[in-house]
Amino acid sequence: MTDAPAPDTATAPTGKPEITFDDFAKVDLRVARVTHAEPHPNADKLLKLSVDDGSGTPRQICAGIRAQYAPEELVGKSVVIVANLAPRTLRGEESRGMLLAASDADRGSETRSVVLVTPMSDIAPGATVS
Repeated sequence: MTDAPAPDTATAPTGKPEITFDDFAKVDLRVARVTHAEPHPNADKLLKLSVDDGSGTPRQICAGIRAQYAPEELVGKSVVIVANLAPRTLRGEESRGMLLAASDADRGSETRSVVLVTPMSDIAPGATVS
C-alpha cells in the first residue's frame, strides 16, 4: 500500500469552521437566471449582474468572476445564489446576494479556477436549492 501524496498546501483551499445544521438552514439558496451582465464600472475583478430570482423584481449582484467569465457568456444562464445575504455596497454598486462558485485554490492564486454552480437541468428562477 502506498501513501497518497500530500495536497499542495500552496494551492489547496482552506477549510472553514464547522457549523450546525440550524446555521446552514438559515441560508436561502435559490436558482436565478442572469438577464444582464456587464463589467463593474469601478472594479477590475467584478462583474455587475442583473438576475431573475423568481420574485418579479430584478436583483443586482456584483461577483468577482470577471477574470473567468465574459459578461455575454453569462446572459441566459441559470446560477445558484444566496438570496438572503444582507445587501452590501461594492465599489459604489449595491450587491443583493452572492453567486455560488467552486474554486480549486485560495483567492490570489495565479492558478485558481472558478466555476459557477448551476443546475444540471432547466428549472424556473426562484426554485429552492436544498
